[in-house]
Amino acid sequence: MRPAVNGAQGTQGAPSSDPTPLMRMTTGLWVSQTLSAAEEVDLFTFLSEKGGSDLTELAYGLNLSERPTEVLVTACAALGLLRRQGDHIVNTDLAEDYLVRGTPYFLGDYIRMLREFVYPGWMRVADAVREDRPVRDESAPGAGIFAKENRPAFFWNGLWPLSALTAQTLAAEVDLSFITSLLDVGGGGGAFAVELCRRYRDLSVTIYDLPHVCEHTQEFLRGMDHGERVRFHAGDFFAEDLPRGHDAILLSMILHDWAEEANRELLDKCYRALPAGGLIVISELLVDDDRSGPLEAALMSMNMLVGTPGRNYAVGEYRSWLEDAGFTRTRVVSFHAPGANGVVLARKP
Repeated sequence: MRPAVNGAQGTQGAPSSDPTPLMRMTTGLWVSQTLSAAEEVDLFTFLSEKGGSDLTELAYGLNLSERPTEVLVTACAALGLLRRQGDHIVNTDLAEDYLVRGTPYFLGDYIRMLREFVYPGWMRVADAVREDRPVRDESAPGAGIFAKENRPAFFWNGLWPLSALTAQTLAAEVDLSFITSLLDVGGGGGAFAVELCRRYRDLSVTIYDLPHVCEHTQEFLRGMDHGERVRFHAGDFFAEDLPRGHDAILLSMILHDWAEEANRELLDKCYRALPAGGLIVISELLVDDDRSGPLEAALMSMNMLVGTPGRNYAVGEYRSWLEDAGFTRTRVVSFHAPGANGVVLARKP
């Protein structure tokens, strides 16, 4: 064990490790807030519409002074979001694909959702650690974290691209072609429903969610390709039983919101709602059983600590809960996607 060094003048040999990783951790907030500021002033959409711009035109078009415009552009270029072509500033492919309004997988609403709902709570994360309770402020306390008063339309729209891209990966990695009727519990904005229907032409999906979420999603999906195969069943899965008559049940990024007791209750309801041979699909950022990572799952677990009663759970925990509920033939499929790193699948005997 290295002896303790007291005082600023202690010189008992140089440290054996490089502090660079710690410095990157301490400045992580700078990265997220640079991206948030650039999205808020519409930097990437402006450059896309103009086909690029010089600094003076960009500052004028964004109604900014030249100094902060130059600083913001330099930071975004260093992050790989912009590039310079002489005096001309243009989006990189990454920014053009995900940060321009009107593109299919626009992440701006997601960034706005983080800015307004997530980041303020993170400024009190130590309180959440000390007190074991959510510290994120809600606009309507007592109404519930998913109440209409606390989750405006852009919240659900912001989650769409993450869910859609994750659904595409799930569909590519897990064969669901034998499923004809899927119940998407807590289906939110409907991205999984649409993407899975796009992949499987014989599939119909029922979104089960709170009434105001179903109303929003029904309007949002109106006229969208494959939307005619998406149905809705409004309800509260903690207050009532799940609807029956489906070959499979999907829980995508649902269980991390809740404590173990609530999750066990929901899995029991899934078991009762499925027919014999029915499939349950749990899509999440799964924590390793040795609790060493992966990083994305571990940090999302911290995010749940800040804002919900839940956390991200380990594969072994899901296996245990599923077996206790009566499910068998549990298996895990790992993959890499924006919203999840794998699925846990099991069957009702």
